[in-house]
Amino acid sequence: MAVTNVVVPRVLALAAVILTLLSPSTSSNSEGDALYALRRSLNDPDNVLKSWDPTLVNPCTWFHITCNQDNRVTRVDLGNSNLSGHLVPDIAKLEHLQYLELYKNNIEGTIPRELGNLNSLISLDLYNNNISGTIPPQLGKLKSLVFLRLNDNKLSGKIPRELTGISSLKVLDVSNNDLCGTIPTIGPFERIPMNNFENNPRLEGPELLGLASYDTNC
Repeated sequence: MAVTNVVVPRVLALAAVILTLLSPSTSSNSEGDALYALRRSLNDPDNVLKSWDPTLVNPCTWFHITCNQDNRVTRVDLGNSNLSGHLVPDIAKLEHLQYLELYKNNIEGTIPRELGNLNSLISLDLYNNNISGTIPPQLGKLKSLVFLRLNDNKLSGKIPRELTGISSLKVLDVSNNDLCGTIPTIGPFERIPMNNFENNPRLEGPELLGLASYDTNC
């Protein structure tokens, strides 16, 4: 009976250690699941996503993925990769993501509003695709965002005024779309050059505060 009393605590202690060791992997696995959901939504004729194996402990060994020292995904670099398909809300599960680079592909569909939950995001580069729909106002929650390049797509609707609250924003380009209304003039928009808004036939010049409604022609 004494032996049994000794063995049980040791088994419980061992189980606790195993659970502790597995906890970081659980986070990494959830990130792997999110990235694999993105892979399933994309057509990949050049097999650039071939290494994205969901059976691995975490996605940090996958090509085009960068992780920090805690094995959390910080970069997705898939620019100019001949990808088509659409984006998925699952991307928002990458809580430590800083760079989402998907420019110069053939991605269609809309920008998931859930991307506004990526609190660490510094760069969102979706330019030169076939993305349609509106710019989600939820992107205004990205308070670390520095680069927002959405040019050369098929976006429509207004420029969300929520973006004027991103004080960190240095580069914004929405040229060559089908946006409407007027161009904001406050916050980071004070320093964005006008050619970053050009070739939006229904987009009017900088709004005159108190004189022009920003939803004109929308």
